Amino acid sequence: VSLTPDIALSPQPGHDLVALDDALVALAKLDERKSQVIEMRFFGGMTEAEVAQHLGLSEKTVKRRWRLARAWLYRELAAHD
Repeated sequence: VSLTPDIALSPQPGHDLVALDDALVALAKLDERKSQVIEMRFFGGMTEAEVAQHLGLSEKTVKRRWRLARAWLYRELAAHD
């Protein structure tokens, strides 16, 4: 992954990563599939089609879980700050 100047860096990057990890662990406890979709899309760089094929889901289901999981993570991380 290449870094670009438009990426905002936090003054406490380790703190942000811990919060993200905590949120992903909490999401996995609530909904393992949404957590898997986040990990495959965000960290694995997989497309929605690739995630769908790997998990045996439709692309529509992956898109829906991706959208809901991102919203959930955003809310969790905003509450953490």
